[in-house]
Amino acid sequence: MRIRKDDMVRVISGKDRGKTGRVLRVDPAKRRVWVEGVNIQKKHLRPRTLRDVQRQQEVGGILEREGPIHVSNVMLVDPKSGQPTRVGVVRRDGRRVRIAKRSGAEID
Repeated sequence: MRIRKDDMVRVISGKDRGKTGRVLRVDPAKRRVWVEGVNIQKKHLRPRTLRDVQRQQEVGGILEREGPIHVSNVMLVDPKSGQPTRVGVVRRDGRRVRIAKRSGAEID
């Protein structure tokens, strides 16, 4: 996969189309990414017993957190122009470098 943790990406399809965020987590085996503030899902958490609450500091309620998005539904944001771009990989000085196809700038 050419998208990594801490990259800035823009969602190009789905209910959050057009939103931009930082990649929090990547799962290469399932080709999924978790993007900050995108695909928010609600999880209902049951309150723990009093003894467990004192130890864990967990109470019940509704938690909101990011869900996974398929990597084909996001595009990397070009560091120069701020527009979505495809990612290319080239070898420079014997190391693998990602470049933005739109501007040719190095990503990392």
